[in-house]
Amino acid sequence: MSDRTINRRIPARESRDGAGVRLLRSLGRSAHHRIDPFLMLDNFFSDNPDDYIAGFPAHPHRGFETVTYMLDGRMRHRDHLGNEAVLESGGVQWMTAGRGVIHEEMPEQEEGLMRGFQLWVNLPAAEKMTPARYRDFNADEIPQYEDAVTGARIKLIAGEIEIHGEPLQGAVKGISRNPLMLDLRLPAGAELRLPLADEQAGFAYLFEGEAQLGGQPLNLNEAAELGSGDQLHFTAGAEDASILLLAAQPIAEPVAQYGPFVMNTMAEVEQAIEDYQAGRLV
Repeated sequence: MSDRTINRRIPARESRDGAGVRLLRSLGRSAHHRIDPFLMLDNFFSDNPDDYIAGFPAHPHRGFETVTYMLDGRMRHRDHLGNEAVLESGGVQWMTAGRGVIHEEMPEQEEGLMRGFQLWVNLPAAEKMTPARYRDFNADEIPQYEDAVTGARIKLIAGEIEIHGEPLQGAVKGISRNPLMLDLRLPAGAELRLPLADEQAGFAYLFEGEAQLGGQPLNLNEAAELGSGDQLHFTAGAEDASILLLAAQPIAEPVAQYGPFVMNTMAEVEQAIEDYQAGRLV
């Protein structure tokens, strides 16, 4: 098997979104900073309420999926359909906006640490106008695997992976393109090898500690795009490492985006804006 190395690095840059939530954005800073089918990755973390308390008031989406993974804290979701839920530490919400959703995400806390990720995943043209749907998982509903030899721990959020010949399935199933989403935790000095077919595009995002991929250093808060090969070889450094891993089959279709609308042509984006303004988005 050949080790996949780093093809491109997309460092995160400080930004603000919603009503002023402080975050780090790697994927999504521009059209060039995408890895098909992944459109955007935001990393939010702060124990200062001023950085997150204003949240993300009601806003629309069309044409893609949003994934919220809470590491610490509590966030309440509401939408135009009457859905409402609180996402807590370790929980995941996978929302398919499809034809349209108008929702809000607001902190369910006034103090303490709020930390997590939001990922945007594109939909192929044939699925962009599907009805909106949700998959919500508490921390205890997400399968975990621990390597008895190295002590490496894996949270299987979405997709399928084979470890030491054992096929494992993530919590999120039935998603377009069957993306892989893993939270990897490696003790200092530990190694982890995972098979990943060459046709799967993706990236690794180191958010704690020190690690290498294929002998190359992973930098903190940077989306490291995967090069060619069929195996991932992670090695933790002198500190424990925490890595978010994403991979999927590319869609290979044109992308036209204006803010929260992601379609294939600008004419479709303009239609989405018109539908939203006229109350027809959903």
